[in-house]
Amino acid sequence: MAKSDLIVGLDLGTTKITSVVGEMTPEGVDIVGIGTSPSTGLRKGVVVNIEQTVQSIKKALEEAELMAGCEIQSVYAGIAGSHIKGFNSHGVIAVKGGEVSNRDVERVLDAAKAVAIPLDREVIHILPQEYIVDDQNGIADPLGMAGVRLEVKVHIVTGAVSSAQNIVRSCHRSGLDVSDIVLESLASSKAVLTEEEKEIGVALVDIGGGTTDVAIFGEDSIKYTGGIAIGGANLTNDIAFGLRTPMVSAEKIKVRYGCSMADMLEEEEIIEVPSVGGRSPRKLSRHVLAEICEPRMEELFLLVDQEINRSGFKNSTGAGVVLTGGAALIEGAQELAEQIFNMPTRIGYPRKVGGLKDVVNNPMYATAVGVLIYGAEKESSEKQFRIRDKNMFNRILSKMRKWFVDIK
Repeated sequence: MAKSDLIVGLDLGTTKITSVVGEMTPEGVDIVGIGTSPSTGLRKGVVVNIEQTVQSIKKALEEAELMAGCEIQSVYAGIAGSHIKGFNSHGVIAVKGGEVSNRDVERVLDAAKAVAIPLDREVIHILPQEYIVDDQNGIADPLGMAGVRLEVKVHIVTGAVSSAQNIVRSCHRSGLDVSDIVLESLASSKAVLTEEEKEIGVALVDIGGGTTDVAIFGEDSIKYTGGIAIGGANLTNDIAFGLRTPMVSAEKIKVRYGCSMADMLEEEEIIEVPSVGGRSPRKLSRHVLAEICEPRMEELFLLVDQEINRSGFKNSTGAGVVLTGGAALIEGAQELAEQIFNMPTRIGYPRKVGGLKDVVNNPMYATAVGVLIYGAEKESSEKQFRIRDKNMFNRILSKMRKWFVDIK
């Protein structure tokens, strides 16, 4: 495989690290390899132990390399955590020459990001929402349009400098170059949301291990990003404490038997729970487990509902809520979310990819697949720019040749 055709998405999660290798094709991206490894060096989406993170990254990469039959050298890495903050901004410039050029678009985006940001934070994304040319709004791409005044509304995502640097440092120590850092909720949206949902208005809720990220879309652009410092790992802790079982066993019990609504369990089901300290396993009713899961899931969704209300866009989310992330698969999560949000809710599975798509057909892979799609989109747009620049150079060259002919 040509090295330039391969793209790698890396999801640095609190409970697991996932790497997904994709190959660019004329139809889109085909997944050719995937690797996962337990994550021990991150807490709440932030690197707390670089050495442990490096070991986890290497394990995930080895698995993906083996499956894809390639050597991974650079990745697109996801970033999340409660340190991520998003806000909306606005920029205005005068258009030079009466026609909007690439340079004008760059200048108006620079004007929009010219806001005071604390020294310990850095800009991760500047996401255009809409362009306005001479009071004509709702423009997605103003390039080549006639006008004298260009405005842009953008959503700016910032994160802690140290957190971003530690992610890059962990990748470098794993022998990788980082092509770009991607906000994980933005990445997940590329994998699980449809164009219709983004147009009508939708709230994406990505329930990770340590954090739950929220992204709200409307009119085909991102309107709000936020998150809360509670995730699936908190539920695992509750199960381990409530059932007096080791953490590893609690995670398995959560995935296999977890239920967000005790009322949904019709018949009495008995599950086996491993004990700590070498004691023999115990048998418990699944209702007991559901009574531990329900309050935590309820708390999680209530906090997310507060976050959506705080954004001011709740009434604009006509397409409802899309749940993704590993914990979204817990039985009853969708039904409980519909009750609390009072909006239609569905589970988001990764789409828009080919190849080994059945292997990643699980909400827990949504972020990794989304990071991959983000990387593919970025690389294809850069390739188009390079072609455009080359064509421009050829046009200038042919004009210069014509001038020399005319002079003769």
